[in-house]
Amino acid sequence: MGIFSISNASNISQAESLKDRSNWTAVTQFTQPGWRIALWAITYSFIVITSIIGNITIIWIILAHRRMRTATNYFIVNLALSDLLMSAFNTIFNFIYASHNVWYFGEEFCRFQNWFPITAMFVSIYSMTAVAAERYVAIIHPFKPRLSAGSTRVIIGMIWLVAFGLAFPQCFYAEIMTDNGTTKCIVVWPDDVGSKHQYHIAVIVLIYLLPLMVMFVAYSIIGITLWSSAVPGNHLNSVRYEHQLNAKKKFVKTMVVVVIIFAVCWLPYHIYFILGSFKEDIYQQKYIQQVYLAVFLLAMSSTMYNPIIYCCLNQRQFCSLFCQSAFNVKHPNTSASSLRKQAASSFNFSCFLKKLPVGKHTYFPQMLCFSQMLLPAQSAPSTEHVKHPAISLILYIYLKYKEV
Repeated sequence: MGIFSISNASNISQAESLKDRSNWTAVTQFTQPGWRIALWAITYSFIVITSIIGNITIIWIILAHRRMRTATNYFIVNLALSDLLMSAFNTIFNFIYASHNVWYFGEEFCRFQNWFPITAMFVSIYSMTAVAAERYVAIIHPFKPRLSAGSTRVIIGMIWLVAFGLAFPQCFYAEIMTDNGTTKCIVVWPDDVGSKHQYHIAVIVLIYLLPLMVMFVAYSIIGITLWSSAVPGNHLNSVRYEHQLNAKKKFVKTMVVVVIIFAVCWLPYHIYFILGSFKEDIYQQKYIQQVYLAVFLLAMSSTMYNPIIYCCLNQRQFCSLFCQSAFNVKHPNTSASSLRKQAASSFNFSCFLKKLPVGKHTYFPQMLCFSQMLLPAQSAPSTEHVKHPAISLILYIYLKYKEV
C-alpha cells in the first residue's frame, strides 16, 4: 500500500509479497453503472477546473506585482503551484483508474503517479509550514533579519528535494501487472512487510502530523501575541499601529483557515490507508470503491479552496490586485496626501474628491476619476497611470455597495 498509491485504490489488495507474485490473482472486479461514473466525473472535473483557474490566478497576481514578491508570498506561490500540479496531473488519472479498475497509461506514468502525489503534498504542507515559521519570526522576533529572496529560493528548493527523496520508494517499487487481461498499476514491496508499514507511518508523520503540530504551536503563539497587543496612546501612532495589527491578524486568520481545511480534507484519506495497511481485506468490501472515490474527492478538493479563501477573507484587496493585473492598473508614485493636494489644485468635472470606504489595510485613493483610477501603493509603486473609465466605475459602484 502506498499512502498516495493508486494501486491501493478501492480495487486492489496489496497483501501479496514479492515472493508470491507467481500466484498473484486479481481481487474482486468492481463495476459501476454509467450514470454513477458520469456524476463522479462531473464532480472531479469541477474540482480540477476550479483548482487550475484559482491557483493560476493566485500565482499570476503575486508575480505580476513587484511589491508583493515577499518571502511569505513566494511560499504561497509555491503552495499554489503544488496544488495546481496535483490537480492537473493526479486527480483525473487517479479517478479513471479507481473508477474503471484498469490502468491505461503505461509503466512510466504508473511510476510517476505513485511518486508525484507524495511530492506535491509534501511541498504543499511544508510551504504552509514555512509561511507559519516566517510569520512567527516576523511577529514574535521583529528585530531579527528577514528572509532574503535568495534564502527563500533555497528553502523552496530544499522542500522540493526532500519531497522527491521521500516519495522515491513509491516510484521505485511501482510496476505494471496483468491479471486476466486487465492491466494494474501497483506498488510491489519487498518481503519485509514491517519495513513497508514503517515507511507508510513515517510518511504520514512527516507530511501530515509533524507539520500540523508545528503550525499549531506557531499560530497559537502568534495569536496570543497579536490579540493581547495594546494600542499606543499617541493618536497618530495608534492609528498606524492599529492598521498594521489588523492586517497581521487578518493574514493569520486566513492562513489558519487554510491549514484547518487542508487538515480536514486529508484526514479521511490518511485514515483510509492506515486501516488498509493493517487490515487489507477492507479493499474487498462491496462499497469500498465508492468510499475511496469519496475520500479521494475530499482530499483533491483541498487544491481548490485556497484561492477561494484568499478572495473571501480579503475581498477588497483581492479585487484591487486582480483588476490591476487584468487591466494593467498601476499605482502612482505619490502619497494619499499629495494626491489630495494635486486634486485640489487641478480639479475638473471629470474628477472629484471623494473619501472612499476602505478596509483597515487596503488603501484606495481619496481622488476618484472615472477617466483615471489611481491606486496608490503602500511602498515603491510605479509611476504609470491607467485610463479605464468602465473599470473605475465598476470599482466605485462595488465599493459603494460594500459600504451599504
